[in-house]
Amino acid sequence: MSSSKGRRRRSSSLMYTEPPESLEHISDQSALPNLNSEWVNAKGAWAIHIILILALKIFYDIIPGVSQETSWTLTNISYMFGSYLMFHWVRGVPFEFNAGAYDNLNMWEQIDNGDQYTPAKKFLLTVPVVLFLVSTHYTHYGVAYFVINFLATMAVVIPKLPASHRLRIGLFSGPPPDDVQ
Repeated sequence: MSSSKGRRRRSSSLMYTEPPESLEHISDQSALPNLNSEWVNAKGAWAIHIILILALKIFYDIIPGVSQETSWTLTNISYMFGSYLMFHWVRGVPFEFNAGAYDNLNMWEQIDNGDQYTPAKKFLLTVPVVLFLVSTHYTHYGVAYFVINFLATMAVVIPKLPASHRLRIGLFSGPPPDDVQ
């Protein structure tokens, strides 16, 4: 392996960093707009998160026998699971209009061309934290509920941090492919 290609990734690694995009991928990404990630800056896109949280809360409230504490915890867990799945698990673009230019990136990395601390990313980082604080308050700071809500929140907040940019955990996303020479 030549030194110009960088360090070789091994499939046995638990954590690895996705290598930078090639010049060809950068060119492909700039050729067309990324409709997959630009919706986060559209009018009303931020409101949908609040609407989803309220809908989840109402859904869990109408289930007989579910306490307010459990309802808030289930709302938190459901939102965090959906958020992780949408922003951090799935890679690429679900529609075939970018010819695979974003296949190595999850949606969080595609938003605002990967720039950190944009208004959209600040909002999407704030929503889980505020939901955690609200759910913790309404669960009356019970230790069991706190731990569950905290772990769910950390599972979504940590991948959003700049230190986690392009970082993959092989346990959750499958092993990286070996470099082919």
